Amino acid sequence: MDLKEYEQRKFHLAEIIRSAQAIDSRNTELSGDCRELLARLAEDQFNLMVIGRFNRGKSTLMNAILGADYLPTGIVPLTSVITTVRYGSRPQVVLHFRDSGLNHEVSLSQLDEYVTQRGNPGNTKKIAWAEIQLPVEILRRGFFFVDTPGLGSPIVENTLTTERFLPQADAFILVTSYESPISEEEHRILERIRNTAKPLFVALNKQDTVTESEREQARSFVTDQLAATLGQPIDRLYSISARQALTARVAQNQSALDESGILALEHDLLRFLAEDRAQSFLTGMYQRTLDLLSRWSQSPDREDHRAEWAALLERQVSREESITGVAQPSRVSAEIAGMGSERWKLRIDKKAGCSICGSVLEATFRFLSKYQYDLTIRPEVQKEHVERNGFCPLHTWQYEGISSPYGVCVAYPSLAHSIAFHLSQIASDGCSAERPIDQLISTYQTCPACDVRRRAEKQTIAEVANLVRKPEADDRHAPACCLAHLGSVIRVLGCDSQESRSMIAAHAELLERTAEDLERYALKHDALRRYLTSAEERHASQLALLLLAGHRNLSSPWTIEYIL
Repeated sequence: MDLKEYEQRKFHLAEIIRSAQAIDSRNTELSGDCRELLARLAEDQFNLMVIGRFNRGKSTLMNAILGADYLPTGIVPLTSVITTVRYGSRPQVVLHFRDSGLNHEVSLSQLDEYVTQRGNPGNTKKIAWAEIQLPVEILRRGFFFVDTPGLGSPIVENTLTTERFLPQADAFILVTSYESPISEEEHRILERIRNTAKPLFVALNKQDTVTESEREQARSFVTDQLAATLGQPIDRLYSISARQALTARVAQNQSALDESGILALEHDLLRFLAEDRAQSFLTGMYQRTLDLLSRWSQSPDREDHRAEWAALLERQVSREESITGVAQPSRVSAEIAGMGSERWKLRIDKKAGCSICGSVLEATFRFLSKYQYDLTIRPEVQKEHVERNGFCPLHTWQYEGISSPYGVCVAYPSLAHSIAFHLSQIASDGCSAERPIDQLISTYQTCPACDVRRRAEKQTIAEVANLVRKPEADDRHAPACCLAHLGSVIRVLGCDSQESRSMIAAHAELLERTAEDLERYALKHDALRRYLTSAEERHASQLALLLLAGHRNLSSPWTIEYIL
């Protein structure tokens, strides 16, 4: 089971709980029970606490896993407050203050002014914790990093802050180093960790500063020290170079990343999250949901809904394997940083979703802006407008949106007179009229704005296809398309071409990702936890419709032919 499968199994549970709530929506007790379970699903996150003495490379290690220099690093005690790292649609920092419900957003470049000893000595700014939000995939699926003040620094409050946060962790990474492995402060914190019974991962950092024989001696020493302190041997000990890993990840150097030793640590971290912890959480949630269904189905005052409860209970039991499942090896490499991935990355148009829709909308707006002005002052344009029977219904209302009542009053009398004249003829001649009523309506074949749309659409489709054909392809980035325009681009590229396959696969991945954001938003909404939603989840409903149906201003309205 990987992290994606884990989320889908949570969504399946949420679906069951929603169905239970809908059986008797007026029952406040039932709604409360269901909402409590939904809240547990919505709030699920994996708190990974990174601890160690100052100057061990904790922040560098986190940066290496996240794939960029996000957290401040240095050779003096830096972190003076707890710093958490969670998913966000854009990089930013949210500061949470002590004794205050007000939060303050700052840019990532300002982080060191609030979390370092240099910028915030002794935490004089009274920050409870700093929350970094980053658009990194591993965070999107539930990882919640906690960077702690260094142990053993001259600032006593830093060590106390770290120790107070221990109970909130789901697992720990102790970062020590080859320079002086397992200090007195680290011994003390290991004893506290032992009492929590939480999983411990130990990273022996800075392997690039010692020889292979020195590494072997240090690993043996650390292994003995850990066994003595924890009371049992530890099998989660990793020799790494966090700095080498960060440099390799930024440079996309796979061989250097392998040499850094970080991949083994990442693999086991993710396997623990996706298998051990996930399996335990899902099994517990499955049983709690089953208990709720059993309790309510057996209630003596539920006779009116007995059949519905029985059907839902059967549905839950039949889904046991699909929800709790058997843990399979997780696909780790794709979840951490996508090193070596051949996937296309799609650029989403901020206004239209689809880049082709966006270009057509812009071209149409420019045309209508000029045309509506010409309609008010140029008789020859008004004459052409009459001959074309005006705009099609779609572009008539787009014209109205950028024109003024005065502009309509100047531009449309001639057209209204012309239509009135032809209606009078039809009224006099009946069905033998030369021009039936439906021929008085402008269509996409006669509308001038539709001409502009067709030309802009054809040109932009060709431009997108040419961009995709380039070998470098803008660093494997391509514009996102709605379903209709994706089909047009694929026809230009050739249905069986490699470029077409890559584009289709990238859009399948984008739609899958959007579907997950829809499910996350629905779960958090039902659980009354909308404050936990990311910007992507809040905008998912709009993006999904844009990708599936295209922009509303390019969608033709119903006509009599479609209805009949």
